[in-house]
Amino acid sequence: MRKPLHSGWALTPASADGVPDRITTIPATVPGCVHTDLLAAGLIPDPFVDDNETALAWIGDAAWRYTTTFDWHGPGGHDRVDLVCEGLDTVADLELNGVPLGSTANMHRSYRFDVRDGLRPGANDLRITFHPAREYARHWQERLGDRPNAYPEPFNFIRKMACNFGWDWGPTLVTAGIWQPIGLDLWHTARLAQVRPLTTVKDHTGRVEVHADIERASEGPLTLTAAIAGHHASTTVDNSTATVTVEVADPRRWWPRGYGDPDRYDLEVTLTDAAGTKLDTWHRKVGFRDVRLDTTPDEHGTPFTVTVNDQPIFVRGVNWIPDDPFPSRITKQRLAKRLDQATEANVNLLRVWGGGRYESDHFYDLADERGLMVTQDFLFACAAYPEEEPFATEVAAEAAEQVARLASHPSLLWWCGNNENIWGHADWGWQERLHDRTWGAGYYHRVLPEIVERLDPTRPYWPGSPWSGRADRHPNDPAHGTMHIWDVWNQLDYHHYRDHEPRFVAEFGYQAPPTWATVKESITDDPLAPDSPGMRHHQKAADGDKKLHRGLAQHFGDPATTDDWHYLTQVIQARAIQEAVEHFRALRPYCMGAIVWQLNDCWPVTSWSAIDGAGRRKPMWYALRRAYADRLLTLDDHRAVLVNETAEPWRTTLTVTRSTLDGKRLAVTDATIEVAPHSKASHDLADDLSHASDPTGEVLWAAADGQRAWWFYAEDKDIAYPKAEYDATVHHRQGETKLAVTARTFLRDLTVFPDRLNPDAEADDALRTLFPGETVTFTIRGATAAEDGLTTKPVLRCVND
Repeated sequence: MRKPLHSGWALTPASADGVPDRITTIPATVPGCVHTDLLAAGLIPDPFVDDNETALAWIGDAAWRYTTTFDWHGPGGHDRVDLVCEGLDTVADLELNGVPLGSTANMHRSYRFDVRDGLRPGANDLRITFHPAREYARHWQERLGDRPNAYPEPFNFIRKMACNFGWDWGPTLVTAGIWQPIGLDLWHTARLAQVRPLTTVKDHTGRVEVHADIERASEGPLTLTAAIAGHHASTTVDNSTATVTVEVADPRRWWPRGYGDPDRYDLEVTLTDAAGTKLDTWHRKVGFRDVRLDTTPDEHGTPFTVTVNDQPIFVRGVNWIPDDPFPSRITKQRLAKRLDQATEANVNLLRVWGGGRYESDHFYDLADERGLMVTQDFLFACAAYPEEEPFATEVAAEAAEQVARLASHPSLLWWCGNNENIWGHADWGWQERLHDRTWGAGYYHRVLPEIVERLDPTRPYWPGSPWSGRADRHPNDPAHGTMHIWDVWNQLDYHHYRDHEPRFVAEFGYQAPPTWATVKESITDDPLAPDSPGMRHHQKAADGDKKLHRGLAQHFGDPATTDDWHYLTQVIQARAIQEAVEHFRALRPYCMGAIVWQLNDCWPVTSWSAIDGAGRRKPMWYALRRAYADRLLTLDDHRAVLVNETAEPWRTTLTVTRSTLDGKRLAVTDATIEVAPHSKASHDLADDLSHASDPTGEVLWAAADGQRAWWFYAEDKDIAYPKAEYDATVHHRQGETKLAVTARTFLRDLTVFPDRLNPDAEADDALRTLFPGETVTFTIRGATAAEDGLTTKPVLRCVND
C-alpha cells in the first residue's frame, strides 16, 4: 500500500550563502524543484525572459531544505514501511525525526529506505537537504582529474541531467528538489521489487517471460502468477527471484506507425502467499513484436537497418530533448501534444538524446499507443566520463533500474550507449588531454551491453551515436553504421547535404529563431533586432548568429528589416531540412534512416527545432511533414525520385516541366512510374530539362498525384523574381479562419504567420509556391485571427514580396 507524501512541504535555504535576504521559508510543491517553488511564490522573475537566467544562477549554487510533517498511526499489520523516493535531484541527505536515513547522488535512479523503526505515533518530521550540484561535481572533478567536455561546466562529474548546466540550445538552470513522487510503501511478507516482462514472438507464438525480483520480510512459500490475453501461468517462489512464462497463440503484433496497428495486451503479475492472499500486483500493457538491427556487411560497407517483425523500416526520425528544464511541469497532456505533433509530421521514431533524462512512463505509454518507435540513449553526452567510484556503482545501478523499468514498452527498440563520446574521443583532441584517465569506454563497450544482455536480451544495444560498428574504424564513417552530420551547419551551405551518403544519419540540423509570438513573449528588447541583447542571450550556439548570417548571405543577401530576418532564416531552416531529408530518402535502401536534430525545445531559443519552446510549429515543421510523407516526390536537376513507404504499389503519372516564372512551359516530359511497396523509383531527366536557357528566370518542377516538387537553377538573390502580387480573401466560420490567396505573379514559399496577430492562432500549411492564377487556402485554427493585417506583411509573406 502506497501512501503519497506530496502535501505540506516547505522549502527554505539550508544556508544563507549567496541567497537574497527576501528568500525565507515558502510553500513547496512536490514533485517539483526549487526554481518552480520560487516562481510560484513570486520571488524570482521568469528565467525564460530576457537574460533572467543569468541573474538566477545563485539558485543552483545554494543549498536547500525541503521539510514536511505527516501523521503516523502505526503499521497496521505491515512488516515493513519504506520511504520510497522515485527521484531526488540530486545530492541529498535525508532525515526522519532528526535521525539520518541516508544520502543520494543520482537523479536518474530511485531510492528506498526502511523507516518503520524510525516512525513515531502522531507527527513525524521528514527533512531532505539538497547540496549544490556544481559543488559536488567540482569536488569529484578535482579528486579524479579533469576530463574534456563540450561546455565549461562539470556536468560529467555528477549523475544529473547534463543539459541543466546549459547546452547550445538550453539555459543554465541548475535544479534541485524532489522531482519525482515520494511516499511511504507499507507491505508485509513479500513484495515485487522488480518485474521485467521479456516479450517475444516467433512462429505465430507470442511469449512473455516474466522475471521478478522479490524482497521478503519473512520466509515461506510464495506463488508468482502472470496473466495475459486469457492465458495464465504460475510458479512457486522459494527464494528472491522467480520466472514464469505465458504463451499466446497467434497474437496481434505491435507494429510501428505506417506498418500496422500498435496492438498491446494487458499483463498482470501477482504475488501470493501460501494461503492465496494477494501480497502485491503489477500491471502493464505489453506488445508482441520482434526487433533487430541488421548490420550484415554488404559490398558498400555496414548497413544499419531497423527491422521490426521481419519488416525493414526506413526511419523517419527526430531527436528528442527534455521538453522543459523543470521536468515536473511536463504533464502527460503536454507530452501527448508533442508526440502528436511528431506523428502529424509523419515521424515514426524518436531518439531520446543522452544529455537529458530517461524518459517517463507517460512518454513511453504515449509512444506505445501511437506506434512511435523510440531509441533511448544512456545518459552520457559530449564529454569524457570517469569510470572510477562512486560513478561506476551509480552508473551500473542507474542503468539496471532503467533497463528493467522500460522493458515492458514495445516502442523502445534499442538502447544506445552515449551521444558523441566515442566520436569526441577520436576527433576532438581528448586523447592528448586525458593521458591515461578513464573516459567512459568501459561503460559503452562492457558495462552497459552486459546489463542490457542480462536484463533485456530482447532489445539490441549499440555502443554510441555515432558508431561505425568496430573499434578499428572511425566512429563517424559514413559507410558503416550510424553517423552525425554537422559540417553543413557549422561550415557549409545546406546544399552540401547532397555530398553525404550515410548508411543511417542519426543527427543533422539547421537553426532558425522561434515563432514571432514566442520571441515577443520572452524578449522585451525595444527595438527588437537580430543582435539586440535579448536575442543574443537566446542564441546559445557557438557563432550561431554568424552561421545564420552566412546562410542568408548565400541565398538572400542582407535582410532589410528584423521581420525579413525572422522570416528568411526560418525559410532557410525549412529548406535545409527538407533538402537533406529528401536526399537521404532518395538514397534508399543504401541509407535506411534519418533522424533530424531536433523536434522540440525546452525554452524560447534560436535553435534547430521544428517545434519551439512554447510548443508552436516553425516553418520547418511543415517542410518536415512534406519530406517525411509516406509517398514522396523529390527532384533535382538530373532526376526525379519517387519514394513509396506504404504497403501498396504506387502507380502514377509523373510530369516534369521546365518553365518560366510566369508559367510558360519550355520543356515537358511525362512518364508512367510504378513504385513497389517500401522502395523507390528514379526517372532521369533529359538535357532540355536539366539545363535552363535562363537560370535566373526559369524553374524546374515535377508533379505526381497532387504532389509538386521544385528545383531552382539559381539562388534567390540571383533569381529575377517579379514583384509579388496576389489577391487575398478572408472568411470566418465556426472558429476557423480561411485565408485564400490567388497569385497574380509567381509567389515562392508563401506562408502566413497568424501568431503575429493572435499568439494562439496556427495555420495548417506553409511554404507554398504558386504560379500566376493558382490559389491556395490556409486554414487558421486555435483562435480567430484578426482580419486586419492577415493579408499583408509581416503576417503574409513570400520570398519575393
